[in-house]
Amino acid sequence: MISRVLVAVDGSDLSERALRYALDAHPGAAVSVVHVVGSASPMMGSAAGIALSETGADGIREAAEPVFDRAREIAAEHDATVDTVVEVGRPARGILNRAEEFDVVVLGTHGGSIADRLLVGDVAKTVFRRSPVPVTVVR
Repeated sequence: MISRVLVAVDGSDLSERALRYALDAHPGAAVSVVHVVGSASPMMGSAAGIALSETGADGIREAAEPVFDRAREIAAEHDATVDTVVEVGRPARGILNRAEEFDVVVLGTHGGSIADRLLVGDVAKTVFRRSPVPVTVVR
Protein backbone atom coordinates (compact mmCIF):
# COMPACT_ATOMS: atom_id res chain seq x y z
CA MET A 1 0.00 0.00 0.00
CA ILE A 2 1.25 3.46 -0.88
CA SER A 3 1.25 5.76 2.13
CA ARG A 4 3.82 8.43 1.17
CA VAL A 5 3.76 10.23 -2.18
CA LEU A 6 6.20 12.83 -3.49
CA VAL A 7 4.90 15.11 -6.26
CA ALA A 8 7.24 17.41 -8.15
CA VAL A 9 5.65 20.79 -8.85
CA ASP A 10 6.91 23.73 -10.85
CA GLY A 11 3.78 25.80 -11.35
CA SER A 12 3.03 24.37 -14.79
CA ASP A 13 -0.33 22.94 -15.82
CA LEU A 14 1.30 19.52 -16.16
CA SER A 15 2.67 19.55 -12.62
CA GLU A 16 -0.79 20.54 -11.39
CA ARG A 17 -2.20 17.60 -13.34
CA ALA A 18 0.38 15.34 -11.67
CA LEU A 19 -0.70 16.58 -8.24
CA ARG A 20 -4.37 15.98 -9.04
CA TYR A 21 -3.51 12.49 -10.24
CA ALA A 22 -1.59 11.72 -7.05
CA LEU A 23 -4.44 12.94 -4.85
CA ASP A 24 -7.01 10.92 -6.83
CA ALA A 25 -4.93 7.74 -7.18
CA HIS A 26 -3.66 7.64 -3.60
CA PRO A 27 -6.47 8.82 -1.31
CA GLY A 28 -5.40 8.88 2.30
CA ALA A 29 -1.69 8.92 1.46
CA ALA A 30 0.55 11.61 2.91
CA VAL A 31 1.39 13.80 -0.07
CA SER A 32 4.42 16.07 -0.16
CA VAL A 33 5.15 18.47 -2.98
CA VAL A 34 8.70 19.37 -3.87
CA HIS A 35 9.65 22.48 -5.81
CA VAL A 36 13.22 22.85 -6.99
CA VAL A 37 14.53 26.40 -7.14
CA GLY A 38 17.33 26.67 -9.68
CA SER A 39 20.90 27.47 -8.87
CA ALA A 40 23.42 29.25 -11.05
CA SER A 41 24.16 27.50 -14.33
CA PRO A 42 25.71 28.37 -17.68
CA MET A 43 22.17 28.79 -19.07
CA MET A 44 20.95 31.05 -16.26
CA GLY A 45 24.19 32.90 -15.59
CA SER A 46 25.60 33.72 -12.18
CA ALA A 47 22.94 36.33 -11.38
CA ALA A 48 20.45 33.68 -10.24
CA GLY A 49 22.98 32.12 -7.90
CA ILE A 50 23.97 35.49 -6.48
CA ALA A 51 20.34 36.45 -5.93
CA LEU A 52 19.64 33.15 -4.15
CA SER A 53 22.76 33.40 -1.98
CA GLU A 54 21.97 36.98 -0.95
CA THR A 55 18.42 36.15 0.07
CA GLY A 56 19.34 32.90 1.79
CA ALA A 57 16.84 30.28 2.92
CA ASP A 58 14.04 32.83 3.37
CA GLY A 59 14.43 34.03 -0.21
CA ILE A 60 14.46 30.48 -1.54
CA ARG A 61 11.29 29.65 0.38
CA GLU A 62 9.71 32.89 -0.80
CA ALA A 63 10.49 32.01 -4.42
CA ALA A 64 8.69 28.67 -3.98
CA GLU A 65 5.66 29.99 -2.10
CA PRO A 66 3.44 30.85 -5.10
CA VAL A 67 3.86 27.30 -6.40
CA PHE A 68 3.08 25.89 -2.95
CA ASP A 69 0.03 28.14 -2.58
CA ARG A 70 -1.40 26.69 -5.79
CA ALA A 71 -0.59 23.13 -4.64
CA ARG A 72 -2.46 23.80 -1.39
CA GLU A 73 -5.48 25.08 -3.35
CA ILE A 74 -5.53 21.91 -5.47
CA ALA A 75 -5.22 19.75 -2.34
CA ALA A 76 -8.10 21.63 -0.70
CA GLU A 77 -10.26 20.87 -3.76
CA HIS A 78 -9.62 17.19 -2.93
CA ASP A 79 -10.24 17.67 0.82
CA ALA A 80 -6.57 16.96 1.43
CA THR A 81 -3.47 18.75 2.63
CA VAL A 82 0.09 18.64 1.35
CA ASP A 83 3.46 19.11 2.96
CA THR A 84 5.95 21.29 1.10
CA VAL A 85 9.63 20.76 0.44
CA VAL A 86 12.07 23.13 -1.23
CA GLU A 87 15.25 21.94 -2.92
CA VAL A 88 17.89 24.09 -4.59
CA GLY A 89 19.70 23.10 -7.75
CA ARG A 90 18.90 20.99 -10.76
CA PRO A 91 15.30 19.72 -10.83
CA ALA A 92 16.04 16.01 -11.33
CA ARG A 93 18.67 16.00 -8.59
CA GLY A 94 16.36 17.86 -6.19
CA ILE A 95 13.58 15.33 -6.75
CA LEU A 96 15.95 12.38 -6.43
CA ASN A 97 17.40 13.80 -3.19
CA ARG A 98 14.00 13.22 -1.57
CA ALA A 99 12.70 10.18 -3.45
CA GLU A 100 13.88 7.45 -1.08
CA GLU A 101 11.76 8.91 1.72
CA PHE A 102 8.58 8.05 -0.25
CA ASP A 103 6.76 5.06 -1.71
CA VAL A 104 6.27 6.65 -5.14
CA VAL A 105 7.23 9.81 -7.04
CA VAL A 106 4.69 11.48 -9.33
CA LEU A 107 5.66 14.14 -11.85
CA GLY A 108 4.43 15.69 -15.04
CA THR A 109 6.33 15.69 -18.28
CA HIS A 110 6.14 17.98 -21.23
CA GLY A 111 7.34 15.25 -23.52
CA GLY A 112 9.22 18.15 -25.10
CA SER A 113 10.84 18.54 -28.47
CA ILE A 114 14.46 17.65 -29.09
CA ALA A 115 15.31 21.33 -28.66
CA ASP A 116 13.58 21.37 -25.26
CA ARG A 117 15.51 18.31 -24.11
CA LEU A 118 18.82 19.78 -25.27
CA LEU A 119 18.24 23.08 -23.50
CA VAL A 120 16.66 22.01 -20.22
CA GLY A 121 17.23 18.27 -20.07
CA ASP A 122 14.61 15.62 -19.60
CA VAL A 123 13.83 15.74 -15.89
CA ALA A 124 11.21 12.99 -16.02
CA LYS A 125 13.53 10.65 -17.88
CA THR A 126 16.35 11.19 -15.39
CA VAL A 127 14.09 10.72 -12.37
CA PHE A 128 12.50 7.63 -13.94
CA ARG A 129 15.89 6.03 -14.60
CA ARG A 130 17.54 6.87 -11.28
CA SER A 131 14.76 6.82 -8.69
CA PRO A 132 15.06 4.29 -5.88
CA VAL A 133 11.23 4.07 -5.78
CA PRO A 134 8.56 3.68 -8.48
CA VAL A 135 7.84 6.76 -10.60
CA THR A 136 4.53 7.70 -12.21
CA VAL A 137 4.83 10.14 -15.10
CA VAL A 138 1.69 12.10 -15.98
CA ARG A 139 1.19 13.74 -19.37
